[in-house]
Amino acid sequence: MSEQSPLMEYKDYYQILGLQRDAKQDEIKRAYRKLARKYHPDVSKEEGAEDRFKEVSEAYEVLKDPEKRAAYDQLGSGYRAGQDFRPPPNWDQGFEFHGGGYTEADPEAFSDFFESLFGRAGFAHGFGGGQRRQYHAQGENTHARIAIDLEDSYRGATRQITLKYSELGEDGRPRVRERKLNVKIPKGVTEGQQIRLAGQGQPGIGEGKPGDLYLEITFNPHPLYEVDGKTVYLTLPVAPWEAALGARIQVPTPEGQVHLTIPANSQSGGKLRLRGRGIPAREPGDLFVVLKLVAPPASTEAEKAAYQAFREAFDFNPRSGLGG
Repeated sequence: MSEQSPLMEYKDYYQILGLQRDAKQDEIKRAYRKLARKYHPDVSKEEGAEDRFKEVSEAYEVLKDPEKRAAYDQLGSGYRAGQDFRPPPNWDQGFEFHGGGYTEADPEAFSDFFESLFGRAGFAHGFGGGQRRQYHAQGENTHARIAIDLEDSYRGATRQITLKYSELGEDGRPRVRERKLNVKIPKGVTEGQQIRLAGQGQPGIGEGKPGDLYLEITFNPHPLYEVDGKTVYLTLPVAPWEAALGARIQVPTPEGQVHLTIPANSQSGGKLRLRGRGIPAREPGDLFVVLKLVAPPASTEAEKAAYQAFREAFDFNPRSGLGG
């Protein structure tokens, strides 16, 4: 099951470099070079120079790259430096990231904020320095995340997706563009897996072949199911008498309704396994039905009397294990 990202400190990369948010790319480069010379640990005598140099390098790492800058700008300017921050769910969905040249800083020294936005495989792709291009050079691979429905994994599907990418305009600022692709979703794909689209990455130079596009799969939130790897979970409401006496009921699965036997004396939170009903990979996952007891309200006098008779029929204290 997916976990929420931890809170962290928001980094205002424009403020760190002393720039406005509409700065041109050459202004970003000049600001970085000036500050990098000032705070470089090998030459600076200022207190905290090494930390300041890392901070400046991290800001430049994002703002010099048109894709990273456009994605960062997409978060909006409503956050303040130092404010508690958590990346919105799927904030980077459908955004296409390229490789590229990098600063001289060690990327492992960058902040949790940078790691949460750009540290996953593909987004921080290529750390270690840019590669000099020849007249004929193969295009770089690109990476993006797309969200699909759980049912697409069960059945396989073909979906049209829209990817956003950025390019520099004549004014030196990044502009977001879109392209549409038809993507075949293979049956059994799981969250985190990648689909490779050969030749759909960055164009080559000269006679160089284009790179490939790698799409990382995530699942859209589902009203019924949660997914962990190949395992699927369904929370099933049951009445007290169904749990106590046992019952045979119909339950939904992504492949349709099935009959399920609830054993007598089942407890809330108990799990019933439907073997092989999870993600239909080469080795299928399982579907777990998690029981949730739901008591009906006592709204009428007859219903209240039924609860009274129920209480008198049992010598039962659900809090007996608490002591006192």
